Amino acid sequence: MTDTAAWNDDRLAEKAEKEGTMDFEDIAEAGSRIRAAVATVVVGMDDPLEIALAAILAGGHVLFEDVPGLGKTVAARSLASALGLSFRRLQCTPDMLPGDVTGSYVYAPDSGEFVFRRGPIFTGLLLADEINRTTPKTQSAMLEAMAERQVTVEGDSFPLPDPSHVIATSNPIEYEGTYSLPEAQLDRFMVRLSVGYPDAQGEAEILLGRVRRRQESTNVDPVLAPGDLAALQRAVERIHVDPDVARYCVDLASATRSAQHVAVGASPRGSQSLMLLGRALAALDGRDYVRPDDIKRVAVPVLAHRLTLTPQAWAQGVDPEQIVGGLVPTVPVPPSIAAGNR
Repeated sequence: MTDTAAWNDDRLAEKAEKEGTMDFEDIAEAGSRIRAAVATVVVGMDDPLEIALAAILAGGHVLFEDVPGLGKTVAARSLASALGLSFRRLQCTPDMLPGDVTGSYVYAPDSGEFVFRRGPIFTGLLLADEINRTTPKTQSAMLEAMAERQVTVEGDSFPLPDPSHVIATSNPIEYEGTYSLPEAQLDRFMVRLSVGYPDAQGEAEILLGRVRRRQESTNVDPVLAPGDLAALQRAVERIHVDPDVARYCVDLASATRSAQHVAVGASPRGSQSLMLLGRALAALDGRDYVRPDDIKRVAVPVLAHRLTLTPQAWAQGVDPEQIVGGLVPTVPVPPSIAAGNR
């Protein structure tokens, strides 16, 4: 039996049978093992992967927006495998239809009836690769699934597996044959992350890892057993949020609504995402309370993609991430003594 399997049997899987009995140290240990497992095949993405993991623990969805060839697909597949989730990959194309995502009714000759054939959205983790290459009509097919964990086809609603998450990738440098995600679609993603190029040492490690594997495919052993992720997510719900910290989330979101170059700022869903992601980061750190530093760390990936810039700012190439990054130091940090001394 491997160390990971033994840990599953002796620690987390046993506690997952009883809701609410999991220690916060168990969440931190599980997160550490998940990141270590993914790091065996994914190099140079420590911070984005930790935030992506926190977003999934918080029940959210993740958008990776960066140039091709940086390992976003491998990272999503490895994360799904380590989390013990079923995985489906959807390569988005302009001719894709909504039924290709949700599924559709097909005629069954044996019974003489139309039966519903489930689409790839019915999985634990769906990777929507290059989501901006499919049409807005097909993009909108994911809205209900991402927000309500169900799909509706011809008036019939079908619940998705629990848990169910979407990781999408988007190519920001190509415009021909692409369709920008509308604000309503972007708002469904808890975070938007940029991977960036690895440094020289990291890129060399990617090459040497390929040499050691002697094959193109990568494999990550599951760290969590079935049902463990749901238990972790329930445990995250018990993380304490001080009223001052909650107000800090509101103040950050409110600051974007009156910022220069911003036509429409972050909605209350943005401030809620700050709080939820802050709780997950606290849990991964082994704490049962949220600190303002947790909120500061995720302010840019949570809020930047929720801003609608003015036409002048868009024409000048103003970066929403720079706007949010400049706002964070200007928003007063609330007293956190009450939360820190719990």
